[in-house]
Amino acid sequence: MRIGTRGSALALAQSEHVLACLPGGAGEHSLVIIKTSGDLNPGASLSRIGGKGVFTKEIEEALLREEIDLAVHSLKDLPTDERPGLRLGALLPREDPRDALVSRAGIPLESLRSGAMIGTSSLRRRSQILARRPDLRVTELRGNVPTRLERLEDGRLDAIVVAAAGLNRLRLGDRATQLLDESVMLPAPAQGVLAIQIRSGDRAAAAAVEPLSDETATAEATAERALLQGLGGGCLVPVGARARAHATNGTLELVAYVGHPEGRPSFRSSASGPKARAADLGRSLAIAMLGQGARPILDEVRSMERFP
Repeated sequence: MRIGTRGSALALAQSEHVLACLPGGAGEHSLVIIKTSGDLNPGASLSRIGGKGVFTKEIEEALLREEIDLAVHSLKDLPTDERPGLRLGALLPREDPRDALVSRAGIPLESLRSGAMIGTSSLRRRSQILARRPDLRVTELRGNVPTRLERLEDGRLDAIVVAAAGLNRLRLGDRATQLLDESVMLPAPAQGVLAIQIRSGDRAAAAAVEPLSDETATAEATAERALLQGLGGGCLVPVGARARAHATNGTLELVAYVGHPEGRPSFRSSASGPKARAADLGRSLAIAMLGQGARPILDEVRSMERFP
């Protein structure tokens, strides 16, 4: 199997994990590094280079051209609209979905000085930081995880916010000053979930990856991505979501957040339903939130100059 992946340290760590899990192990398969639009424009704002699919488009095209057999993605980077000819073959067990604050002085979010500078490329994180601490300053920060940590250490930033899953997969979990509780910051939909994408008709690839799929991660990610799709959002819209599957009673609880990039207004809601109907749960909560006050926020965000 030829496994398509981005070339960042995190993407390689994720793909090597998948490679080792496949039948035959690392000796039987190979990684193919593919540069994406997001990699080729490391300093550009995501909204300026298209946002949706900037870390996945070129890998998907290589899969369709049969230059690779599998693609490994962070599921949160994949657009919710499935590309014709491709499908998700497996979702792996979920890493910690929370966001992590890494501060230069080892100070948690609530204790940062007024006016402290926080780096993040995510409008979702920006929105929730400013909703909690409107006295902080949030600035654009692109780059892979090691690059972001370097930018923190050079003194221009007081703290950064990154996915805990990324730190853990790079064995940098000890760098986290604070794992942000979901009452403070809801993660991106499907954050912490690795996806293996295959061609729709490739039975050999499907048979190889299907045993790697995790039922709990699949149910949670399905609900979260259905919510995001129902809200008409992509990676640029400030939407957070966290579904929790309960093994004992077969239910799924979904909490969602929609907010303005400046922290206000913001809106949070929740719903629960059968795990077997995860997509329906996500869609129904999206419809409810649009009717309860989320629509004006999303309309304003989409009309802002930073969006294409």
